[in-house]
Amino acid sequence: MTQTPRTTRSTAAHPDLDPRRWWALGAMVASMLVLGFDMTILNVALPTMAEQLGATTGQQQWMADAYIVVFAALMLPAGLLGDRFGRRSMLITGLAIFLVGSVIGTLATSVGPVIGARAVMGIGAAFVMPLALAVLPSLFPEEERGKAVALVTAASALGMPLGPIIGGWLLDHFWWGSVFLINVPMVAIGVLACAFLLPETRDPSSPSVDAVSTVLTVGGLGALTYGIIEAPVRGWGDPLVVGGLAASVLLIGGLVARGRRAERPMLDLKLLGHRPFLLNTLVATLVMFVLSGLLFLLPPYLQAVLGHDAFGTGLRLLPLIGGLVVAAKASQPLVERVGARAVICTGLVVLTFAALLGARTTVESGYGFTALWLTIAGAGFGFAMMPAMTAAIGALPRDRAGSGSGLLMTVRQVGGAIGIALLGSLLAGVFAGRLDTGRLPVDLADRAGESVVAAKVVARQLGDETLAASADAGYVHGMVVVLLVCAGAALVTAALAAWLLPRRAPAADVAESVVHA
Repeated sequence: MTQTPRTTRSTAAHPDLDPRRWWALGAMVASMLVLGFDMTILNVALPTMAEQLGATTGQQQWMADAYIVVFAALMLPAGLLGDRFGRRSMLITGLAIFLVGSVIGTLATSVGPVIGARAVMGIGAAFVMPLALAVLPSLFPEEERGKAVALVTAASALGMPLGPIIGGWLLDHFWWGSVFLINVPMVAIGVLACAFLLPETRDPSSPSVDAVSTVLTVGGLGALTYGIIEAPVRGWGDPLVVGGLAASVLLIGGLVARGRRAERPMLDLKLLGHRPFLLNTLVATLVMFVLSGLLFLLPPYLQAVLGHDAFGTGLRLLPLIGGLVVAAKASQPLVERVGARAVICTGLVVLTFAALLGARTTVESGYGFTALWLTIAGAGFGFAMMPAMTAAIGALPRDRAGSGSGLLMTVRQVGGAIGIALLGSLLAGVFAGRLDTGRLPVDLADRAGESVVAAKVVARQLGDETLAASADAGYVHGMVVVLLVCAGAALVTAALAAWLLPRRAPAADVAESVVHA
């Protein structure tokens, strides 16, 4: 009864508003939903793809990281291109690129094209994510804008828990390429809706895209990820690994130096000199680091070790995502009562406890124990992530909130990529070292050491129950080592946050930062 008069007054006050704007919003919500579940949908498909494509652990890491690395590196320049040349045009371009990547993934029959498809999808996502929010002010008046922003943001967040469930259901009924094919109709609808329903807007005064900084960012992140992923296979002293890590230091160092000299840098790294922003950004990045790593290593455990199917695996990841969503929603009232520092530190301590509890996992542990520590971990993620993101932007002057939010989102995505690379590489190294392949021919031993899925396939082909048991034990031990590393990192971060973060952020800045985060 109360909503209809408000809508009437809004329309009367803005007679030039397009009545189709809610249809356009629906298309953007659908597009953001696709971006959201594409962050997680592939994780549950990786064990199946590893078996059918013969993908090693390193190749699986690239399948996941190709999307995230490109997404993180190109998000800022893509947003600036939209400001300069038209947000609608660039949004349609991004959706079209994402569509092409999805088609390539659907048709792929080997590992290389899948990695390429994920990289192309990352390019498209880098345009869609910032520009989907940037076009809303031109569609909705101020009294409707908050609702529109909330719907678009919620769609992206909702996609994460939907990803494993949708992916699991598709894999149980169709081939693995269906996790790419599902994007095609939804994104195609988004392209048509944007073309016919969105007005064109631009901001000619925005900074120009710095091509050199873009190349330095992509090259630096790519070289770093390559070095971390290849190290367990080639060895840390291998020239390619050393060269990749050295190149990443030089390229990222060049990016920092260039940003310091520029009057209006594309990636304003000077913001990291502001201590509250830096510390809260580090907290949010650590949480993304651990979360991405866990979402990478859990599906093989649930499928290859515990024996669940793909859909069952997706459902069994819900305690983690559910705990995160519930805690993130509950965190804001707590921040208002006790301050961001207390909530962030509590979340990190809870995450530490969950990781230590998970580190007690054995081969005989059932899913009930896994669900327990996953739920606790999700709560720790939620209580640490959202207050840290909000406080990071709230710590900055109001005129730097836009550039600060862009930097925060970029660094957070980088944390996710490094989490998959570093924690996945640690797991792969421990697993290969614990796997008993002494009785196998060299070629089968090498194949079994590639991943737990490959080891179980070899064991099934040979009828070797000893190898299967060794694969289970090796993977669980690797997961325990990873969880101990996560617990240590979370505890150290909690101590630093308790020591260095201000007790409370200014209320006005925190309220404003919610929109930007």
